[in-house]
Amino acid sequence: MLTILTLPNKSLHERSSEIELALLSNKPFQSWLRGLNETMHERDGVGLSAPQVGRNIRICTINRAGTKLVMDDKHEPTMPHDLILINPVWKKISRKQKKDIEGCLSVPGFYGKVKRYHDILVEAIDEKGKKIKFEAHGFFARVVQHEVDHLDGILFVDRTKEIFKEKNDKN
Repeated sequence: MLTILTLPNKSLHERSSEIELALLSNKPFQSWLRGLNETMHERDGVGLSAPQVGRNIRICTINRAGTKLVMDDKHEPTMPHDLILINPVWKKISRKQKKDIEGCLSVPGFYGKVKRYHDILVEAIDEKGKKIKFEAHGFFARVVQHEVDHLDGILFVDRTKEIFKEKNDKN
């Protein structure tokens, strides 16, 4: 399992660099990608970005179990339950926004209300080097925007004025 960086680590606020696709044929790098995905699951995350584990490169993994994913042009995700996004970009496809509570593995014990677009179009490269393009809606769109924010050095605490501390039943 990879170590997840937490605030106040300054690298979490740095913009990540795009990666060269040649790196995808590197076996140690593919092993690291599996480690990123496994770490997300071990920590019960819905997403995890490379900067959160100390690599400021534009990659994130998203647990898409239970989410509705629409692919176009017969693009199929290569992982059955999770989605690896390399050099992702997104744009809104509707004006609809919703404010909802978010948390983050890099800000343990805290939550905040963040306004996000409800419907977005995402373009990225998958872990095999294939271009993918898909729409994301609702919670899935929220997760994509949250993870891409990490790649830009932005955390949910930078987007909210309402921070809540997790209630601990032992206190």
